[in-house]
Amino acid sequence: MPHMRRTRTLAALVAALSIALVAAGCGDDEESGAASTAAAGSGEKTKVGFIYVGPKDDFGYNQAAYEGSEAAAANLPDIELLQAESVPEDAGAERVMERMISQGAKVLFPTSYGYLKYAQAVAAKHPDVVVVHQGGLEAEPKQPNFGTYFGTVYEPVYLAGIAAGKATTSNKLGYIVAFPIPQTLANVNAFELGAKSVNPEATTTVVFTASWCDPGKQAQAATALISGGADVLTQHQDCTKTIIETAERAGASTVGYHYDASSLAPEGWLTGSEWSWGPMYTDIITAALDGTFEGSQYDGDYRVGLQTGDNPFVQSAFGPSVTDETKAAIETAKAGLAEKGIFTGPLTDQDGKEVVPAGTTLTYDEVEQMNFLVEGVVGNIPK
Repeated sequence: MPHMRRTRTLAALVAALSIALVAAGCGDDEESGAASTAAAGSGEKTKVGFIYVGPKDDFGYNQAAYEGSEAAAANLPDIELLQAESVPEDAGAERVMERMISQGAKVLFPTSYGYLKYAQAVAAKHPDVVVVHQGGLEAEPKQPNFGTYFGTVYEPVYLAGIAAGKATTSNKLGYIVAFPIPQTLANVNAFELGAKSVNPEATTTVVFTASWCDPGKQAQAATALISGGADVLTQHQDCTKTIIETAERAGASTVGYHYDASSLAPEGWLTGSEWSWGPMYTDIITAALDGTFEGSQYDGDYRVGLQTGDNPFVQSAFGPSVTDETKAAIETAKAGLAEKGIFTGPLTDQDGKEVVPAGTTLTYDEVEQMNFLVEGVVGNIPK
């Protein structure tokens, strides 16, 4: 069975690569990035702080958040932005937030997953400052000046999986992931389920890099996946440029994430998922400054998707190779997601164990606790 031997070989290669990359990513980062005034205006303005884990021009997560903050400032001319880039997910993030408060910030947006406990600590010390965390879930005790927000990232990723499943000729897809948090696992699973919905032979091989942005590890992972036969690559990384360019040079197709990076892959770009944060940021800031944040939808854990409202995480434009048939399949699936969730049973994990029974659909809250990979995903969750 040559196909089975190739699958085992690729799985072993990826398992070894994931372990190596995780081990390489365990070092502590130095604190970097300092708050700076990004939009100083004449007269007194209310200061709003944004903290990013990477650079604002990363063609990914941080650039999308930065451009969302700029859109909010354009919508709200009476605010002044304080921006801090490349702030590690450690106690340094708390110091940056404290520095912004000392500069007069009344609203803080710590935008990276690992900032959660530091954001909650800052909120507890400053009840007059509204702190909203991007992507986490609020721990007890709840605080009236603290909330979290996010989109249902896996919905457009499922749709992009359809494009990948239609495009692949090897039936091998590659997924490069930072850390095994519920959001990344949900994305990998949604991508595989989307691909398999139109191509039952499709498998998705996952590599964990243990870093949100390490171009060296990304290039290594992308090259290994392509060498193993993957002809479509996607990712859950903050900076996306390296993977997209590596795939384009190798003649592989690309599915983007966080940001429209189609300009980097004029031949291989299929579609992707990207953030449109401006409206939500504007709404959160308005509630905070109007004194209506407490008791609003943002006071707690706010999630929005196709079944509940306007998801800030939207599908990217299609590339030149995507057929009308594929576009129609994606539109049909998107309409169905508004009625029925992606994670509907029966679903089994990699070991064949039933994780979602027949007739059951995971809620948005349950997906936020996901800790498994579905059947069809090659590669293990790092321990």
